[in-house]
Amino acid sequence: MRQLHSWDLTPQQAKEQQLKLRQLLKQVPLENIDLVAGVDLSFPKFDQGYAVIVVIDVKTMKTIECVTESSPVSFPYIPGLLAFREGPVFLKAWEKLKSKPDVIMFDGQGIAHPRHMGIAAHMGLFLELPTIGVAKSHLYGKYQEPGNKKGDYEYLYDDSGEIIGAVLRTKNDSKPLFVSPGHMSDLKSSIDLVLKCCTSYRLPEPTRIAHIVSQRWKSKSDKLSF
Repeated sequence: MRQLHSWDLTPQQAKEQQLKLRQLLKQVPLENIDLVAGVDLSFPKFDQGYAVIVVIDVKTMKTIECVTESSPVSFPYIPGLLAFREGPVFLKAWEKLKSKPDVIMFDGQGIAHPRHMGIAAHMGLFLELPTIGVAKSHLYGKYQEPGNKKGDYEYLYDDSGEIIGAVLRTKNDSKPLFVSPGHMSDLKSSIDLVLKCCTSYRLPEPTRIAHIVSQRWKSKSDKLSF
């Protein structure tokens, strides 16, 4: 794991850091993918973060490993800077993981971000591993609504007209997902892998299971004190 910067930054310093990190991103096709990790983060209390990492065998769609971590957080909730709030919690969970996934899917953005540095892109640089952003909602970019069949998609464009992701239908007549490459991945192979991991559900299995674990813990945490 690389230590690219301190987490003790002001919001303005965080934005400046994102612009620097953007220059380090690589977009290359994903190859030889066997194990895929899914990441979900939640905040049952404003100052407490919870991270879940689930590792799936894509051939069988069976869970290989699941780790969790809770940790205090101090960075405020600011759209576009969520990696500075969520990243440290995720990295602590990562240290517990025994399996080494070939790619990591985040419930969040990759380069589909005002500074091309969503949490998937940011954490990919820290880990130097392929990452994909698979967000349930739109953050940034212009797009047309895709068709209603699984596999239909439209490109997502930034303000300069550059393609930064895809609005992908992963289940017939369901809401689309916002897929974007993070680090060491590209859009086409990211789309292909997300579709491969979507079985009977809208969400790909790695992030779907991570989300279920996260929500179960969150519902219990309402009765807990830290």
